[in-house]
Amino acid sequence: MDKSEQSNPRIAAYARELFEAERTRISIAPFTKRDPGFSIDDAYAVQMENVRRVLIGKGHSISGKKIGLTSAGIQKQFGVSEPDYGHLFKAMECPGGIVNTSELIQPKIEAELAFILKADLTGGDVGAKDVIDATGYVTGAFEIVDSRIEGWRIKLPDTVADNASSGRYVLGQTRIRAEDIDLSSVSMKMYKLSGKKQEPVGEGTGAAVLGNPCLAVAWLANKLWEYGVELKAGEIVLSGAFSAAPAAAKGDVFRAEFSDFGWVEARFV
Repeated sequence: MDKSEQSNPRIAAYARELFEAERTRISIAPFTKRDPGFSIDDAYAVQMENVRRVLIGKGHSISGKKIGLTSAGIQKQFGVSEPDYGHLFKAMECPGGIVNTSELIQPKIEAELAFILKADLTGGDVGAKDVIDATGYVTGAFEIVDSRIEGWRIKLPDTVADNASSGRYVLGQTRIRAEDIDLSSVSMKMYKLSGKKQEPVGEGTGAAVLGNPCLAVAWLANKLWEYGVELKAGEIVLSGAFSAAPAAAKGDVFRAEFSDFGWVEARFV
């Protein structure tokens, strides 16, 4: 038994449930249904317990962070009223946009912008200008969210505990410096592809992400500071979805077309 289990067996037990749910791909009942006292602070403690499990037990490395629940559409879809964050691991990246559905439970897909940092963001008083100065470049991206909670029946503490429903991510190829573009005005249209047909499944602009994706990254840096975590140079930050997230399944192909960042494609196999 490690120190965290000795000091807070309740947190450790919930973390083990989620860890096993991901391993077995069998979802679990929401914590908020079973434990009305399960708080946001409890949830972030569960998340960090599993981050340690992944780092130590699986030997994975952290590649960055993701911000969730930033757009009105996503917040309405999941019945929450504020953003959250989770950790990204290098093993979550999907080279070539190939997503292995056998490793996921109930995936959905979000189109957004990814910030790749060239400097640390710390101090608890980060603003949009600080984010721009610390960013090496921005690119289009897909985040494939996945929930270890049954049927996506989540409240905010449930998804926070579940690493903000992180799953996989795909990065685009077009890179633009943050200072060279108004990210709030970037537009996106997402399609589900079937042969030569393109079914529209979402659209939005950077303004849907807390008004500007830079503000979302600033929120993240300041929120992390509350929990003693910092954004580091070299990390990827997925800044939040432009629109609601459609479900994805084996055989699906999605493309997001951005006004300035070209296109990103994800193929579920």
